[in-house]
Amino acid sequence: MALNRAEREQFLAEPHIAALAVDSGEGGRRAPLTVPIWYQYEPGGDVWIMTERDSRKAKLIGAAGRFSLMVERLEPTVRYVSVEGPVVATEAATREQLHEMASRYLPAEKVDGYVETSWKEHGEQVVIRLSPERWVSSDLGSV
Repeated sequence: MALNRAEREQFLAEPHIAALAVDSGEGGRRAPLTVPIWYQYEPGGDVWIMTERDSRKAKLIGAAGRFSLMVERLEPTVRYVSVEGPVVATEAATREQLHEMASRYLPAEKVDGYVETSWKEHGEQVVIRLSPERWVSSDLGSV
């Protein structure tokens, strides 16, 4: 059964690991780039991700101008949400955004260490914002 707007937005707002997919730019000769990624979302807003400015992912998203994310769970019921849309902003990432993202996924005692290491070692980061345009969602019940 498809989720209603509030259900799908709430599910996307939970801290799942997303599968990001973006056109590989190979004109149909290759599958899209699909990778796991952390993301941030609040119901009614844009979805944002953070990645290295010069990563393949950032370059492909810049060229395509859009991407999709899919999140899922298996328990207590099989549920997924997929969202796709245009990039509405790309900006230099801040240390505060990195801390916000890490806090979403890591135990509190690991966040500061992760932020320190990541900020020093991962190169210049960007935040890429997607405006949700197309949604696909379902809860398959107790399958």
